[in-house]
Amino acid sequence: MSGNGTTAGDDPLQTAVWRLRSRACWADAAALLPPDTPGAALQRAMLLVERCLYTEGGWADAEDALRTAEALAHTDEERGAAACERGQLAYAATLHGIRDRVDEARAALGRAAALIPPGAAGRALLDFRRGLLAENLSRSPQAARAAYRRAHAGATAHTDPLLLSFTWRHLAGLALRDGELAEARHGFAESLRIREELGYLVGTAPALVSLADTEDEPAATRLRDEARRLFRLLGGVPTWLAAQLAPPAAGPATA
Repeated sequence: MSGNGTTAGDDPLQTAVWRLRSRACWADAAALLPPDTPGAALQRAMLLVERCLYTEGGWADAEDALRTAEALAHTDEERGAAACERGQLAYAATLHGIRDRVDEARAALGRAAALIPPGAAGRALLDFRRGLLAENLSRSPQAARAAYRRAHAGATAHTDPLLLSFTWRHLAGLALRDGELAEARHGFAESLRIREELGYLVGTAPALVSLADTEDEPAATRLRDEARRLFRLLGGVPTWLAAQLAPPAAGPATA
């Protein structure tokens, strides 16, 4: 869940990787990257870990890629980045009910925090993932909000708009939970705007659904209809959105 998307200065390889990733083609994107350098190995692991979160599948491929990245990491920041990915993979497995790996997730993210110095580019992503753990597994919204705010500041400082789209979205979700409708609507709208500007299609449907939860009719229905169209276009990804986009059950027949 990091990376700046495509800009004029991107090299052709990274542009191709981004386009595939944004269209839910993580395995194809990973296949473009050479497997024998620390940076490429980390990026391959990140892509395949993200696939697990969005599709609830591909766990063995992600584990293999992650072991390679861990073996090739030489600097503290590389080791920290690999630990951050391991924490995210363990988080995703726990969140989706594949296996309870919450202790592994906490340990890996703690190890990453010891290796990635404050102010480094990778610290913002780490803070965001610690927020996810706090919100969704530890059920601690206050800790999650603090982590998301640190991540938001770091993503701003390092000009990482994709990560900003996630921090806006999750801070907005906490605001909605607290009944702060205007704040939630603003955050969800910012998240959607960034994802549309980047062309991050796989993340656009969830952003549309979240914004719909803060809008009145008919705007809410239009947003959900567009989310449903994108969801079908991408083959039912992200899988966890299916329940939210299911059409309402038909009521009993009346005379």
